[in-house]
Amino acid sequence: MKGGLGAPASARAAFAGMTPETEAAQRGASLSSYTSFAPRPTYVGRRRSFARPNLVLRFLSRRGVGSLLALSLLCASLAYGVMRGGQYDDFVATYGTPRDAAARALGLGLEQVTITGTHGMSEAAVLNAANLSDRNSLLFLDIADVRERLKAVSLVKDVRVRKLYPDQLLIEFVEREPFAVWQREGQLVLVSKDGYPIQELTDTPAEDMPFVVGPGANERVAEYLRIVDAAGDMRSRIRAGILVGERRWTLKMTTGLDVKLPENDPEAAIAQFAAMARDHRLLDKDLVSVDLRVPGRIFARLTEEAMAAREAAMPRRKKGGQS
Repeated sequence: MKGGLGAPASARAAFAGMTPETEAAQRGASLSSYTSFAPRPTYVGRRRSFARPNLVLRFLSRRGVGSLLALSLLCASLAYGVMRGGQYDDFVATYGTPRDAAARALGLGLEQVTITGTHGMSEAAVLNAANLSDRNSLLFLDIADVRERLKAVSLVKDVRVRKLYPDQLLIEFVEREPFAVWQREGQLVLVSKDGYPIQELTDTPAEDMPFVVGPGANERVAEYLRIVDAAGDMRSRIRAGILVGERRWTLKMTTGLDVKLPENDPEAAIAQFAAMARDHRLLDKDLVSVDLRVPGRIFARLTEEAMAAREAAMPRRKKGGQS
């Protein structure tokens, strides 16, 4: 073909005689015509809904929600069944509450209880005080309630309760240590160092434990021990301290002697008496009581037998004043 490849004749005829301005105008008209036949899609409303997923679906897709819903459905089914049959109390007594039964079915029961720090309480006593059994579930266990129940036990000073999922409970105790024996209305009670009553005694208390008697004496054991220390070598002869009127102490000696101490500075009074008792062997005398309440003076009272013997040893006076 002559002239090589060229534009078709019709095209050359169409563009013959066109000025640059005319050609540009025609091209613009063609472009405008194209955009008008293929308009840009607009998504009013629908596009917005696709940009924001359904909130319910988003919630259901979260981890653990499916299990929670299944548990809730199981609880509701169990509750409905037992309540409809009128056997709810029997069900709870045997299996626990419906929600606890459902939680156990999902592996969130109470399979193991670890107890540390307790010496005066048995495992059975701890579980009974905390109201724990195999009917509980770890998921719905109220550990604040468990802690309050255990703190109500007089032997417990403090307690920490922790859940260890899926099925373990840890109970850590701080116990009150027995420190002294307190006689209250004829009953012997073990008390802690701060005077808190721990438990009643049915057996004879240990001789090496401080022994105090009287209302309020349990809260003043430290004061009694200071008096005992002031007695020096005589401390081993002191059996108990009796708080009189919640004001002053009377010491009961192992011989049965009562040593009445003043309200003020009883340590100095017992130290003075201990020196006299050592020098004059007063604890070996037939004495019922020694009264140290008057500063600088000592009043001693003999036993009835010693008084009778003393009177018998005294020469009798005859009438007229002659012996």
